[in-house]
Amino acid sequence: MFKFSLILLYLTSIFLISIIYKKFNKENKEVLRKIIHIGIGPLIPFAHYLKIDQNSALIFTGIMSLLIFLNYIFKLFPTIEDVDRKSFGTLFYCLSLFVLIFLFWEKDPNSLIVGFFVMTFGDGFAGLIGKNFKSKSWFFLKQKKSLIGTMTMFFISLTVVFSLSYFQKYNLNIHFFTIALIATALEQISIIGIDNFIVPISTAIFYNIFITNI
Repeated sequence: MFKFSLILLYLTSIFLISIIYKKFNKENKEVLRKIIHIGIGPLIPFAHYLKIDQNSALIFTGIMSLLIFLNYIFKLFPTIEDVDRKSFGTLFYCLSLFVLIFLFWEKDPNSLIVGFFVMTFGDGFAGLIGKNFKSKSWFFLKQKKSLIGTMTMFFISLTVVFSLSYFQKYNLNIHFFTIALIATALEQISIIGIDNFIVPISTAIFYNIFITNI
């Protein structure tokens, strides 16, 4: 119970930060979501550090996914999805984490962390920077993408892959760039927030295949 109290305390602090931000910046809804999106990133290594078992992590994530789903229906916490477009990104975010935990929690936690970090930091900062700095842009599946946002996604993805691999003493190879390119390409498919599902899972699977199972 103490371990989950720490997890809940961390999540609560992220939401409190977002609420305080909203109080002073009511118009910038996208930044508000990204605070939550990026802030939850360290949760997985933190949970591993606390030695939370896989079943408990699955139950916790499943409950969070259910609560997010109910929030879409009843709008209990509109702050979470208060954006100017149709998106189920937060639900896909939780569901992807559930799948990652199921596939890799015990088998290959490094692949889990890489997939989750690429989504939280890569995709998170790509959206944040892409919307706040002007650069060449285009539309893909009716979703606006920018050059600077796409470059941010690639370089952060590459940094995540390289950093985790370095700490695990894997040798630098072309697959680092391949995984970052795949993640960046999949991030372009962001209709209704589906990138929050396909990016982390695909990244984790390819990292598992190309890096940890070499």
